Amino acid sequence: MNRSLSQSENILKIGVIGCGYWGPNHIRNFETLPDSRVLQVADLDPKRLSHIQVLFPRVTCTQRYKDVLENPEIDAVVLATPVSTHFDMARESLLAGKHVLVEKPIATSSREVTELTELAREKQKILMVGHTFLYHSAVRAIRKIVQEGHLGKIHYISMQRLNLGLFQKDINVLWDLAPHDISILQYLLDESPIEVAAQGKASVNPEIEDVAMMTLRFASGVLAYIHTSWLDPKKTRQATIVGNKKMLVYNDISAAEKIEIYDKGVETPPHYDTFAEFQYAYRYGEKVSPYIEEEEPLKVQCRHFLDCIRTGDPPLSGPQNGGLVVRVLEASDESLAQGGRFVPTQIH
Repeated sequence: MNRSLSQSENILKIGVIGCGYWGPNHIRNFETLPDSRVLQVADLDPKRLSHIQVLFPRVTCTQRYKDVLENPEIDAVVLATPVSTHFDMARESLLAGKHVLVEKPIATSSREVTELTELAREKQKILMVGHTFLYHSAVRAIRKIVQEGHLGKIHYISMQRLNLGLFQKDINVLWDLAPHDISILQYLLDESPIEVAAQGKASVNPEIEDVAMMTLRFASGVLAYIHTSWLDPKKTRQATIVGNKKMLVYNDISAAEKIEIYDKGVETPPHYDTFAEFQYAYRYGEKVSPYIEEEEPLKVQCRHFLDCIRTGDPPLSGPQNGGLVVRVLEASDESLAQGGRFVPTQIH
């Protein structure tokens, strides 16, 4: 298009369904971007809609999500609703001829993801999942560091995503928090895990695990651990990547130094005759914290969604990426049910 995006016919019209914790952030970002406008918002709670109306007076509010889908002016729909609703609402949105951005995880089964993928292809619509950390400047910087070999061969990765609440009623803590870290791992390593083991405990609701640990094995030899909890007194968002050259710590909570690279390591002697001569050589070098130019990841994600709608290019966090995450979560549920055994992530 050669005409300016400021002309109203080139502004993409957005509908947002769900105004709980995350929906208002989508509304704010799409309203801020110059080439999009939020036309309509839906939520079952009239108090939430009243709050949205105060914040965004020009946005139309409704308690019927179908009003958004039936609105012929709306080009794309954002689904910020409970996970159990994702498949049905995404399917209805695609059938209504809308592009769809659905919060993570994209659906509750691989079968559902396959159906949504095929429907999006048939309708020639963009289907994208909100793996927001793939649009985080720090995560993108870490990928560059890993891919360029600055850390050397990766031995293992340890990730923690802990806080007190928010307890979910329809999914366990792994389905709620681990999608972020699973998607980050796939993005950093350019591969998906081949098998997964999970252990967890339901401390508050006897039917839903609120603390869990996931172990992921990759074909490259990398081992990764993901610790998730709704029952931790301190909010933690941290990852440690250990390579044979250097080590990296990513702390998303840190206001200043989100990435720290340690020139530390351990080496074994190339030759020795007896065990008494065997000595590890430890290396203690400097710590470097690279400068990261930050921009709100959700804003970057929203802009990417708009760009994909205009160009037809596949999203970074499209249904293939989202489907891989769902399969890992399915395998983690199988592992939990089997007492923590390793379960393959590939469907044969």
